[in-house]
Amino acid sequence: MAEQKRAIKIFYSYAHEDQEFRDRLEKQLSVFKKQGLISEWDVRDIDAGKELEPEIEANLNSADIILLLISPNFMASQYCYSNEIEQALVRHESKEVRVIPIILRPVHWQNSSIGNLKALPSEAKPVTMWRNRDEAFYDIAESIIQTITEITSSSD
Repeated sequence: MAEQKRAIKIFYSYAHEDQEFRDRLEKQLSVFKKQGLISEWDVRDIDAGKELEPEIEANLNSADIILLLISPNFMASQYCYSNEIEQALVRHESKEVRVIPIILRPVHWQNSSIGNLKALPSEAKPVTMWRNRDEAFYDIAESIIQTITEITSSSD
Protein backbone atom coordinates (compact mmCIF):
# COMPACT_ATOMS: atom_id res chain seq x y z
CA MET A 1 0.00 0.00 0.00
CA ALA A 2 1.17 3.51 -0.78
CA GLU A 3 2.08 5.85 2.05
CA GLN A 4 -1.02 7.54 3.39
CA LYS A 5 -1.31 11.12 4.64
CA ARG A 6 -4.25 10.59 6.98
CA ALA A 7 -6.26 7.69 8.32
CA ILE A 8 -9.55 6.84 6.62
CA LYS A 9 -12.32 7.57 9.12
CA ILE A 10 -14.86 4.78 9.61
CA PHE A 11 -18.24 5.50 11.21
CA TYR A 12 -20.14 2.54 12.68
CA SER A 13 -23.93 2.80 12.52
CA TYR A 14 -25.58 -0.03 14.45
CA ALA A 15 -28.29 -0.92 16.93
CA HIS A 16 -27.00 -1.22 20.48
CA GLU A 17 -28.28 -4.80 20.66
CA ASP A 18 -25.67 -5.67 18.00
CA GLN A 19 -22.69 -4.39 20.01
CA GLU A 20 -21.04 -7.84 20.02
CA PHE A 21 -20.94 -7.91 16.21
CA ARG A 22 -19.54 -4.38 16.06
CA ASP A 23 -16.79 -5.35 18.52
CA ARG A 24 -15.88 -8.45 16.50
CA LEU A 25 -15.58 -6.38 13.33
CA GLU A 26 -13.40 -3.83 15.15
CA LYS A 27 -11.05 -6.63 16.23
CA GLN A 28 -10.81 -7.89 12.64
CA LEU A 29 -9.89 -4.36 11.50
CA SER A 30 -7.51 -3.67 14.41
CA VAL A 31 -4.34 -4.35 12.39
CA PHE A 32 -5.33 -1.55 9.97
CA LYS A 33 -5.93 0.80 12.89
CA LYS A 34 -2.49 -0.04 14.34
CA GLN A 35 -0.94 0.71 10.93
CA GLY A 36 -2.61 4.12 10.91
CA LEU A 37 -4.73 3.29 7.86
CA ILE A 38 -8.04 3.79 9.63
CA SER A 39 -9.59 5.55 12.58
CA GLU A 40 -12.96 4.46 13.93
CA TRP A 41 -15.87 6.20 15.57
CA ASP A 42 -19.16 5.18 17.09
CA VAL A 43 -21.60 6.56 19.63
CA ARG A 44 -19.57 5.11 22.53
CA ASP A 45 -16.87 7.68 21.73
CA ILE A 46 -19.07 10.57 22.87
CA ASP A 47 -17.73 12.10 26.08
CA ALA A 48 -19.95 12.39 29.14
CA GLY A 49 -21.96 15.59 29.18
CA LYS A 50 -21.88 16.16 25.42
CA GLU A 51 -25.04 16.28 23.36
CA LEU A 52 -25.61 13.09 21.39
CA GLU A 53 -27.17 14.28 18.13
CA PRO A 54 -24.64 17.02 17.25
CA GLU A 55 -21.75 14.63 18.00
CA ILE A 56 -23.25 11.85 15.88
CA GLU A 57 -24.04 14.24 13.04
CA ALA A 58 -20.55 15.78 13.05
CA ASN A 59 -18.86 12.39 12.91
CA LEU A 60 -21.28 11.04 10.32
CA ASN A 61 -20.50 14.08 8.18
CA SER A 62 -16.74 13.71 8.51
CA ALA A 63 -16.51 9.95 7.84
CA ASP A 64 -14.91 8.52 4.70
CA ILE A 65 -16.67 5.16 5.10
CA ILE A 66 -19.97 4.53 6.86
CA LEU A 67 -20.60 0.94 7.89
CA LEU A 68 -24.27 0.10 8.38
CA LEU A 69 -24.49 -3.02 10.56
CA ILE A 70 -27.80 -4.42 9.35
CA SER A 71 -30.01 -6.59 11.53
CA PRO A 72 -33.69 -6.68 12.49
CA ASN A 73 -32.76 -4.41 15.42
CA PHE A 74 -31.13 -1.88 13.10
CA MET A 75 -34.01 -1.89 10.63
CA ALA A 76 -36.51 -1.46 13.49
CA SER A 77 -34.58 1.44 15.03
CA GLN A 78 -36.24 4.70 14.08
CA TYR A 79 -33.02 6.63 14.72
CA CYS A 80 -30.70 4.32 12.76
CA TYR A 81 -33.10 3.88 9.88
CA SER A 82 -34.41 7.42 9.52
CA ASN A 83 -31.58 9.63 10.72
CA GLU A 84 -28.31 7.82 10.09
CA ILE A 85 -29.21 6.02 6.85
CA GLU A 86 -30.85 9.12 5.41
CA GLN A 87 -27.85 11.33 6.14
CA ALA A 88 -25.40 8.67 4.97
CA LEU A 89 -27.20 8.20 1.65
CA VAL A 90 -27.25 11.94 0.92
CA ARG A 91 -23.46 12.01 1.31
CA HIS A 92 -23.10 8.74 -0.62
CA GLU A 93 -25.10 10.05 -3.58
CA SER A 94 -22.89 13.14 -3.75
CA LYS A 95 -19.80 10.84 -3.69
CA GLU A 96 -18.52 12.27 -0.38
CA VAL A 97 -18.55 8.95 1.44
CA ARG A 98 -18.76 5.22 0.78
CA VAL A 99 -21.71 3.58 2.52
CA ILE A 100 -21.34 -0.16 3.05
CA PRO A 101 -24.17 -2.30 4.45
CA ILE A 102 -22.93 -5.27 6.46
CA ILE A 103 -25.61 -7.90 6.91
CA LEU A 104 -25.34 -9.32 10.42
CA ARG A 105 -28.56 -11.30 10.69
CA PRO A 106 -31.32 -12.21 8.22
CA VAL A 107 -33.67 -9.29 7.64
CA HIS A 108 -35.55 -7.82 4.69
CA TRP A 109 -33.21 -4.99 3.70
CA GLN A 110 -33.20 -5.36 -0.09
CA ASN A 111 -36.41 -3.34 -0.58
CA SER A 112 -35.23 -0.52 1.69
CA SER A 113 -33.38 2.66 0.75
CA ILE A 114 -30.06 0.77 0.96
CA GLY A 115 -31.23 -2.13 -1.21
CA ASN A 116 -29.27 -0.89 -4.23
CA LEU A 117 -25.91 -0.91 -2.39
CA LYS A 118 -23.53 -3.86 -2.54
CA ALA A 119 -23.55 -5.44 0.89
CA LEU A 120 -21.02 -7.49 2.80
CA PRO A 121 -20.07 -10.22 3.51
CA SER A 122 -19.83 -11.98 0.13
CA GLU A 123 -23.16 -12.60 -1.56
CA ALA A 124 -24.75 -10.51 1.24
CA LYS A 125 -24.96 -13.71 3.26
CA PRO A 126 -25.71 -12.71 6.86
CA VAL A 127 -22.83 -13.20 9.29
CA THR A 128 -24.95 -15.47 11.49
CA MET A 129 -25.51 -17.84 8.56
CA TRP A 130 -21.80 -18.48 8.02
CA ARG A 131 -20.56 -21.76 9.46
CA ASN A 132 -17.50 -19.90 10.78
CA ARG A 133 -18.19 -16.30 11.82
CA ASP A 134 -14.48 -15.49 11.91
CA GLU A 135 -14.41 -16.22 8.18
CA ALA A 136 -17.37 -13.88 7.67
CA PHE A 137 -15.62 -11.03 9.50
CA TYR A 138 -12.37 -11.75 7.63
CA ASP A 139 -14.31 -11.54 4.34
CA ILE A 140 -15.80 -8.20 5.44
CA ALA A 141 -12.38 -6.83 6.47
CA GLU A 142 -10.87 -7.84 3.12
CA SER A 143 -13.53 -5.87 1.25
CA ILE A 144 -13.18 -2.87 3.53
CA ILE A 145 -9.42 -2.72 2.99
CA GLN A 146 -10.02 -2.89 -0.79
CA THR A 147 -12.35 0.07 -0.43
CA ILE A 148 -9.74 1.93 1.61
CA THR A 149 -7.17 1.26 -1.11
CA GLU A 150 -9.57 2.63 -3.76
CA ILE A 151 -10.27 5.76 -1.71
CA THR A 152 -6.63 6.48 -0.97
CA SER A 153 -5.47 5.87 -4.54
CA SER A 154 -8.20 8.11 -6.00
CA SER A 155 -7.27 10.96 -3.64
CA ASP A 156 -3.60 10.98 -4.72
